[in-house]
Amino acid sequence: MMDGAGTTILVTGAAGFVGSAVAVRLAAMGYRVAGCDNFNDYYDPALKRHRVEALLAPAGIACDDVELSDAAQAAALFERVQPTLVVHLAAQAGVRYSLQNPAAYVQANLVAFGHILEACRKHRVEHLLYASSSSVYGANAKTPFSEADQTDAPVSLYAATKKANELMAHTYSHLYGIPSTGLRFFTVYGPWGRPDMAYFSFARNMLAGKRIPVFAEGKLYRDFTYIDDIVEGVVRLLFKPSVHAGQPPHAVFNIGNNQPVQVLDFIRTLEEALGVKAELDFQPMQPGDVPATHADTSRLQEWVGYKPTTSLATGLGRFAEWYRAMQDADAPYLK
Repeated sequence: MMDGAGTTILVTGAAGFVGSAVAVRLAAMGYRVAGCDNFNDYYDPALKRHRVEALLAPAGIACDDVELSDAAQAAALFERVQPTLVVHLAAQAGVRYSLQNPAAYVQANLVAFGHILEACRKHRVEHLLYASSSSVYGANAKTPFSEADQTDAPVSLYAATKKANELMAHTYSHLYGIPSTGLRFFTVYGPWGRPDMAYFSFARNMLAGKRIPVFAEGKLYRDFTYIDDIVEGVVRLLFKPSVHAGQPPHAVFNIGNNQPVQVLDFIRTLEEALGVKAELDFQPMQPGDVPATHADTSRLQEWVGYKPTTSLATGLGRFAEWYRAMQDADAPYLK
């Protein structure tokens, strides 16, 4: 572990769901943390501002408004922060939205990532940790998904951009010796989460007495992973880059719960957490969706001695408690 006093960590996407949680954890460990976000309107920016106010500010973390797809802004950020380590979590998320607005993914996930890589090269960053996604596995019929599986057949543009990030990072590691690690996140959920995620919209509609859309008759399986487990994996990997003699210092790791749950069972667990019965609106499987996700976490366990452990009932219980509290506070992003 590095000396907290002498280490500056830049967290991009720090007003986001995962980014805010990671930034707060690193600050609590004694590191100087600098954050940035572009506060776009993919979902209500009021939630992002609330994370800054309620989570980042009390931890002493500033979150600058920066557009990383602008080369000048990205370069100025690195000049100002002079980071030792970079946790790059800023990205355009969402599988289905990538069918509606592909340009947003090209700019946020490809152009911006290129600027991050160049800045890391120029400033000799000691380790770049970046978000990939379980979506890179496409419609892989083999489960659980292993990092050694083929990932050259993405079924959404979002997935394609995340696979491209892995290739770009590998190239920079090979050419310039930049230690970098890609994290394939599996369906992250929990308090302060994203309103576009199914569990969040389910809760909103269930509590409002509205029907919830359930695709593919609810028979899809997802490896739901609680936010605290994601943060623990991120922090452990950040301080242990993959450096092996004769190989580029680049690796990818799955971070998932290793226990896929059918969506119908997920809804039943959410019903218990909220104390509300769901009215289901069954719809066909959507373009870009995959039948199942299931993380093989053996590589993560071998490298940092960790695997996610939070049960779905525990995680959704904590989410429901947070959601009710935000309702009581009349948070605008719940409406």
